Amino acid sequence: MKRIILYSLITGVVIVMASTLFKKNSSAQTRSSLSLDSDLKHPVMVTKGGRLESARIMWDFFFNKPVNTRPSGKIPVQALTREQLLAVPNNTVYRLGHSTVLLKLHDAFWLTDPMFSDRASPMQFAGPERFHKPPISIDELPPIKGVIISHDHYDHLDHASIMKLAGKVDYFLTPLGVGDILIDWGVPAAKVRQLYWWQETEVDGVSFACTPARHFSGRGLFNKNQTQWASWAILARDQRVFFSGDSGYFDGFKQIGAKYGPFDLTLLETGAYNANWPEVHMHPEESIQAHIDLKGRSLLPIHNGTFDLSMHSWQEPFERIAALGTVQGIPVMTPLMGEPVSMHDIKSARHWWGEVDRGKETERVQVKGQPVAERF
Repeated sequence: MKRIILYSLITGVVIVMASTLFKKNSSAQTRSSLSLDSDLKHPVMVTKGGRLESARIMWDFFFNKPVNTRPSGKIPVQALTREQLLAVPNNTVYRLGHSTVLLKLHDAFWLTDPMFSDRASPMQFAGPERFHKPPISIDELPPIKGVIISHDHYDHLDHASIMKLAGKVDYFLTPLGVGDILIDWGVPAAKVRQLYWWQETEVDGVSFACTPARHFSGRGLFNKNQTQWASWAILARDQRVFFSGDSGYFDGFKQIGAKYGPFDLTLLETGAYNANWPEVHMHPEESIQAHIDLKGRSLLPIHNGTFDLSMHSWQEPFERIAALGTVQGIPVMTPLMGEPVSMHDIKSARHWWGEVDRGKETERVQVKGQPVAERF
């Protein structure tokens, strides 16, 4: 029975991905201004070993997962409204889930890797399913000055989210080649700015530098590493923010820190790691070291708490990064999804995840000084 389910899933993925690839390749012309062949940097080994070992790893991923990779209780989410967002001061940050972070800088809103769909998958009937609802819907969001995208994987570049956002976003900032995907989807080319590593652009007084990352790309079976992946340095007048996207640990963090640091806040991936794919995601110890390399002040771990994308327990990334922060004297911020965080504050980790699996019934959680949060 497991084999039938697996074969059916693979067949569905192949059909959807082949369709996506055909549509992309049927475009009249490529709109990237640079040659991707000359600018693509450092493809990595996604999993250890050869094809048989990779197949074994994937089999275990789909069928031999521990039971605690998903929460048994309900993730607490602090609901947001447009009016609340418009009223908050500049330099306020909201984690909306996975790697989606909303920042208010220079009286405008900026959104990283918007992922609002129920599943991180080319199909909404299969694939990793959300643990929690987003704190706010796309319709309820205020106008967004810019969306910053790190790479083209489904948990970071979501078609439905991009299409819903397109009308209320002024600019989409992407690595080289990813912008072409957006344009093929129907996003006006005038809204898209594609950058290669170390290239910079400015939008309304905020500078953005497309910086290196150690990862890979691809949305189909036959287009691996045909678009670039990146991290981003976000440089406002009074604040500097680093957004890692997805990345394994590498010496590029030291280079970024030397050129653009120190950073007031680092948004660093801490989740979906595994010893079988060490080059493409960071273990918590590596996230801490990356923060140090970047000359960061406060660290907000992302890429956790929303999707089941590895073999570790869902709460392990929070526990490990919070403990490491305490030992190293690094402020690690772990707000509720939807809870406001000021870049000016230095807060200790808040261990909200410890209560999730203890009570499975829907309950309301009072956050001091904030509206009541819901457990969805």
